[in-house]
Amino acid sequence: MQKKKEMTLEQKKALAMKYEIAEELGLLEKVQKVGWKGLTSKESGKIGGIMGKRKRQQQKTQQET
Repeated sequence: MQKKKEMTLEQKKALAMKYEIAEELGLLEKVQKVGWKGLTSKESGKIGGIMGKRKRQQQKTQQET
């Protein structure tokens, strides 16, 4: 039996952001009931798009400092 690999700090931050965005969009309950695979492609794309936008904003603010 293989051990599960530990998540990196970057992966943990991304997952936390993913849950935060799902909650903002009112999808958190659905994710908790059926999992991420239960979302439609439109819902998943919306979450991914917002994540990308926020990551770009974070990078931009880090470069300015």
